[in-house]
Parts: sequence; structure tokens; C-alpha cells
Amino acid sequence: MSEIGYKVGSGILRAFQRLPLGFHYGVGRVLAWVLRDVMHYRRDVIMTNLARSFPEKKYDELSRICHDSYDTMGEIFAEAMFLGGCRNRPGRLHESRLAEVSDTDDLFDRLKERSVMVLNTHYGNWELTGGCFEFFYKPPYMADNMTYDDVCIVYKEFSSKFWDRFIGETRCAIKPDFKGYIESKKVLRFAINHKEDKMFYLFPTDQYPYGQAACEIPSFLHQPTKVMTAGAALAHKFGMAVYFMCIDRQERGHYDITFRKICDNAADMTPVEIMEEYYRRLEKAIASRPANYLWSHKRWK
Repeated sequence: MSEIGYKVGSGILRAFQRLPLGFHYGVGRVLAWVLRDVMHYRRDVIMTNLARSFPEKKYDELSRICHDSYDTMGEIFAEAMFLGGCRNRPGRLHESRLAEVSDTDDLFDRLKERSVMVLNTHYGNWELTGGCFEFFYKPPYMADNMTYDDVCIVYKEFSSKFWDRFIGETRCAIKPDFKGYIESKKVLRFAINHKEDKMFYLFPTDQYPYGQAACEIPSFLHQPTKVMTAGAALAHKFGMAVYFMCIDRQERGHYDITFRKICDNAADMTPVEIMEEYYRRLEKAIASRPANYLWSHKRWK
């Protein structure tokens, strides 16, 4: 697509993004209905994943989780669009009260000593991760030893150049000049260039492995699971502290973002040990609210 074509297409979408959050939730409900009841989008994948992950649950309960997971998809879309409409308007995000960040004292203490690797998941609304940093800079959280220059958000490039660019701009809307949105193939070079700095790395980690850095853990949701070790391996190589990030949906329009420490120094653990602990924590979160997880992706191929 040409630059003019991109500007026209993205301009229309940005105008849509600036509409109120309630409007986006309405669109999200329609989208959930279309995906679930009209298209039956990946319903077989969702039900298969659920049945294998929860062998103790009966069909009716699995169907209810499946039904609710489509509502979660709709809400993720709605909130992501709203976040894109907060371009250079952090106050709009604050007023929405979409998320609260808790338990950050230990995280910021570690950043005074070394870089931190935060392993993210597809639980809750991961599209809010770019905006969540804005909550670090307002009371009562106030990160006095971290700025946007100290943050690296890792992502996987989309096949569509239009959507790769547009979604990147949406995720970074709060800080359009943000320089730390780094494609996964480039993160090692980025880390080497910043090895003397105390950086905050945010690494999505629970996808099916798409690179060479992978291993298999004995059990995640009752199944042997191939996992990516890139984030853990990077943390191990540079001796970072490692945290598990959970974006837990409490109710529609409200998430609790927490950071739970896995280790103070990843050099003291193997990447596989780090991933095993990461997946134990993710499994516990999923068990508490199963519909909050992205069941439509082909996690076990």
C-alpha cells in the first residue's frame, strides 16, 4: 500500500478510535456475536483447546467458557481501539480507569540494580501493555527511576504491512515518538547496544514457538507444550531480573496489572527453569478465570 493509501485508511480508523469507550464496547459486542454466532470463528480450535486443558470439566461448562471467550475478544478489540484514540492524550486513558497497576515497589527496586525482563501473556488484554506504562507516572505508582527511554516492548511482525504499522501506532499511541517498540528479530542487537543501561523489557512469551529458541516443558494445562525461550534466554545471558506480568480482568472495563518476581538474577536459572515457572503462574491465572485467555490460537500444534 502507498503512503497516501496508508494515511487515508489509517486516518479513517483513527477518527473511529476517538469515539467514546462505550461506543467501542457496543461495536465489540457486535463483533463477538458475529465471530461466535455467524462465523463460528475457530470454534473447533477453542473447544479442543478447552477440552484438553480442562479434562475434568463437562461439556456444558466448556461451552460456557467458549461462549464467554468470544465476549473477551470483543472487549479486547474495543479497548485496543479506544487506546489508539488516546494518542497524545494520557488523561483520556487515566479517566477511563481501564487498569490499575499494583505491587511495583519490588520491580522498581530491581531496576535500580539491573535490567528487568517482564514476560507477558495472552491473558486479559495484552493490547493495553503500551498504555500501562502511563500508569507508572502518576500517583500512587510513580516510577522515579524509569522513563520511556528505558522501556523495550517486543512484538512479532504482522504479514500485512498496513496492519503491522497501524497496530504498532495504536499500541504506542500514548507516546507516538516511542523508540522502544522492537521487532523480535532485532531485540538481541538492541539488548547488546543497551547492555550498560538498566532497561525494562516486555516480552510476549506464551505463543507457539515461531523461532529457533524453543524447548518443551512436561506439562502446561495437562499437555506437553513447546515453548519459546527467547525472552528467558536473553534474561539469562544478561543477568536480568525476571517477572511474570498478569493483566487480570476483574470486570468489563477494569484490569488489575501485577508483576510477580520469578528470579532476581536469571543467570542463576536455566531458560527452561524460568519458562517452567512462568507457565506454572500462567496456568494458575487461567484456572481462576479461563475465559480471559486467548483460546482461539493454535497453541498446541
